[in-house]
Amino acid sequence: MQIGLYNFGDSMPDAATGERIDQGTRIRNLLEEIEVADAAGLDVFAVGEHHRIDFSISSPSTILAAAATRTERIRLSSGVTVLGSEDPIRVYQQFATIDQLSRGRAEVMAGRGSFIESFPLFGQDLAQYDDIFAEKLEVLLNVRENTVVTHEGVHRPSIDGREVYPRAYQQPLPVWIAIGGTPQSAVRAAGLKLPLALAIIGGEFRHFEPMTRLYRKAWEEFGHDPAELQLGINAHGFVGESTQEAQDLVYPTYNGMMNTIGRERGWQPRGRDHYDAECAPGGALLIGSVDDVVEKLLDYHAVFGNTRFLMKMSAAPSQHEATLRSIELLGKEVAPRVRAEVAKREAAAATV
Repeated sequence: MQIGLYNFGDSMPDAATGERIDQGTRIRNLLEEIEVADAAGLDVFAVGEHHRIDFSISSPSTILAAAATRTERIRLSSGVTVLGSEDPIRVYQQFATIDQLSRGRAEVMAGRGSFIESFPLFGQDLAQYDDIFAEKLEVLLNVRENTVVTHEGVHRPSIDGREVYPRAYQQPLPVWIAIGGTPQSAVRAAGLKLPLALAIIGGEFRHFEPMTRLYRKAWEEFGHDPAELQLGINAHGFVGESTQEAQDLVYPTYNGMMNTIGRERGWQPRGRDHYDAECAPGGALLIGSVDDVVEKLLDYHAVFGNTRFLMKMSAAPSQHEATLRSIELLGKEVAPRVRAEVAKREAAAATV
């Protein structure tokens, strides 16, 4: 199983001072985090796109291009590219460039986006949210397969036999579909034979299992080989020297972030009891000691059978040194134990 990180360049107000980390500092810190993740042996680092004050990254491809020149082996992904408000030809060109810089380590994780700020910013019609995404995904998959592209456009201008360069180092450039909780999106990913990444942002993680079951069922109904299915799970986490240290460190900023978003979405305010429940066994958060996180990652795998897990370890942005240490613990202590146990379980299952 691949284990890695995803990050939005969080710049939420510090829980103690109310001040936001400077966005330039946050971006530079993020590049250092990617370097440390590479050195620690993690498999993937994904960078998400947002267009609001709470997050510092609006251009994942820029960050990933910089990271490509400072890393050796880690895969570099968007997490996500909000494809509905992007031009798919430019997305391909940007990630083909990263792929060439990194000698085959780039990926696109495309999604409709859980925030809507980019649509009015770039003049897109929210009423056509899904139709725009579907057409632009079609163009992205077209250009990754064909140097000469023809497309009859509805929401994106038509293309009449135009060549697109540079070409990616990998053939084809990997494209994942990232979803939150929309069943149609899971079925669409299966129909297109694309890997799926499911974001789990709260509650009990087992409640998301029907979504992955739907994806597996659709994958088989479309006639694809089950052995080729790739399923990623994305969730919040943090690894500390002890359970209490990790949970106390992350709580103030994490809870502030969730309540900020919650006010926009009509959620009830959350407090420490809610947070502690999500950190406990069965809860969605993977925040605790090395042993805690190993145990919960294996619990996740037992439920989902995922081939990849990405942790969002960015809820305490002002604690940069603690974050770097957490990345080291995830890569050097958690990941080897989880990979070994998953391999053992899979070998045992294969003999049954």
